[in-house]
Amino acid sequence: MESSNYNKTPLIVIVGPTASGKTSLAINLAEIYGGEIICADSRTVYKDMDIGTAKPSYEDCQRVPHWGIDLVYPYEYFSAAEFKQYSLKKIEDIRSRNKIPFLVGGTGLYIDAIVFDYKFGNKSDVKKRTLLEKLTIEELWEYCSKNNIELPDNYNNKRYVIRCIEQGGINNSRKVEINNNIIVVGISTDRDNLRKRIKDRIEQFFDNNVVEEARILGKIYGWDNRAMSGNIYPILHKYIDNEINIEEAKVEIFYRDWHLAKRQMTWFRRNKNIEWLELNQVPSYIYSRMASLSKI
Repeated sequence: MESSNYNKTPLIVIVGPTASGKTSLAINLAEIYGGEIICADSRTVYKDMDIGTAKPSYEDCQRVPHWGIDLVYPYEYFSAAEFKQYSLKKIEDIRSRNKIPFLVGGTGLYIDAIVFDYKFGNKSDVKKRTLLEKLTIEELWEYCSKNNIELPDNYNNKRYVIRCIEQGGINNSRKVEINNNIIVVGISTDRDNLRKRIKDRIEQFFDNNVVEEARILGKIYGWDNRAMSGNIYPILHKYIDNEINIEEAKVEIFYRDWHLAKRQMTWFRRNKNIEWLELNQVPSYIYSRMASLSKI
């Protein structure tokens, strides 16, 4: 495990906004290079929430092993610190089997926790919570931006933003530069294409019966459950309760995902180590980087 070949085994990181096509790309590349995928997505960690989180399908997992999915139940909290601990063990395990780890996702804090080796702080105490509760939602957003804390899906909910601050805080101990065996690629997609991809994926959600999935999840875990309060499930709840029709639901889901994509890009743009490429440019770039690493 401590051989020179093991130490040179790269970590290939593929990031991008929701619906950018990074998952399919990663599966294709992992097949070529004998890799295994770790999903860096704060939504797919939840069991039973499959369609609405665009979780890799059974067929995807048969093609390439996927890790980082179905780790906890929706009523359980899973922090970025826990993701880091889990992923580092998986990266070591994958490398020990002479495979190449691929870290793929849109949750910026999950990605940066690995790439920059973030050191997570302790949970906030009662005194700090009191101070946070006195801030406006806009001030909480600014606090998150300054302290590298990713906003939750339901970022307009003050209570959930405070919980993210308490349980996702990072201290100043982190790497400035990434290791030279980490290859980081970002999927660059023009606005019109990304909007179309989001709309197409929403249609696929409904074709795959996401409404029935939401109905079942609501009965099992409750609509007020933390995991159910984000993502597209609150919108589906309104549709199930006949508060909106199906077309209105699709529009709301689109704007929810579009705003998510913009937040993701804002986060990733701060990382100067990301090589931004269009989907069809990534394979040749990975090939050239892999070739360069093999000569070291």
